[in-house]
Amino acid sequence: MIKRTWLLLIASSFLLISACTPTGEATEEVIESESIETIVETESKEEESSSPESEASEESESKSAVSSESAASTESEPIEEKQASVSHDGYTLIEVDGGDLSGYRQANVVVDIGFGDREYWAFTNEYGQLVRVVAKEIIVQDDSTEPVNSNGRYYGDEAKVPGTEDSNLDEGHIIADSLGGVANAYNITPQDSVLNRHGDQAYMERTIQQAGGATNFEAIITYPNTTTQIPSRYKYTYTVNGNQVVDEFDNINPDEYNEQQGLTGGSSESSSSSESSAPESAAPTTPAGGDLSSVDTNGNGNVTIKEAKAAGYPMPITSDHWLYQYMDDRDNDGMVGE
Repeated sequence: MIKRTWLLLIASSFLLISACTPTGEATEEVIESESIETIVETESKEEESSSPESEASEESESKSAVSSESAASTESEPIEEKQASVSHDGYTLIEVDGGDLSGYRQANVVVDIGFGDREYWAFTNEYGQLVRVVAKEIIVQDDSTEPVNSNGRYYGDEAKVPGTEDSNLDEGHIIADSLGGVANAYNITPQDSVLNRHGDQAYMERTIQQAGGATNFEAIITYPNTTTQIPSRYKYTYTVNGNQVVDEFDNINPDEYNEQQGLTGGSSESSSSSESSAPESAAPTTPAGGDLSSVDTNGNGNVTIKEAKAAGYPMPITSDHWLYQYMDDRDNDGMVGE
């Protein structure tokens, strides 16, 4: 009886232990399930951690691209602005040395022909002819501060524009040295020597110089054809002392023209002398024509432009002036200090 009871107890214990102990398959399923959950959690965490970085990276790349485009746009804007700033109504802006004597001009260009900081703009047409010069303000030469030679010139010679080889034609400035003009081909035209030295051209230059400058200056130069560099006519418009002046004249010898027209006493040389006689009458003179010692301060027998100006004589000094013989006219144009 007792033996049977023990057997029942042992059998019951065995069944109870078997029911509480998991099988190998169940254990593997549990482990596998736990592994899957771990993998899912790991992937979820990786997605959560990588997602902001990815978005930030993409956003950064997007911003970088926009920034690059913006930078490229910013870099291109100054170039466009610069190109626009040098565009003078379709003309190409070029720089030419003020003392360039070549005589050659490019077509359809604009050049600053003002000495120093002056802005005098010269324009050429499609044939390389100088056709227009403009300046908001003409600033007269200041020989006390500017590098001029004894003749009041910035350069020792002028550009050899085709046509100036003719003995009757000067290397004529559109804007003279005395008014701050340079000597290259964009300020020089072959001009009748009498017109340039004693005629309307010289009168115009003296008018502006004696007025201390001018504003709204414009020169229009015309030609008989498209192959020559010798103008046929000039038209100057400018304002002095609040008054607008318009000078128009042909590129001819005014003395010969007046003679052909039967005009006596009306030659350009006579009118030039009469124009200059008024200011000269106020200058110190003697019945003999002039007291050299009052002008020649260093007593060397020669008179410089500075000495003549200091003595009260206006420029230019022409060949009919008593001081001319004591001055150095290096280009032999009958005029000093023009």
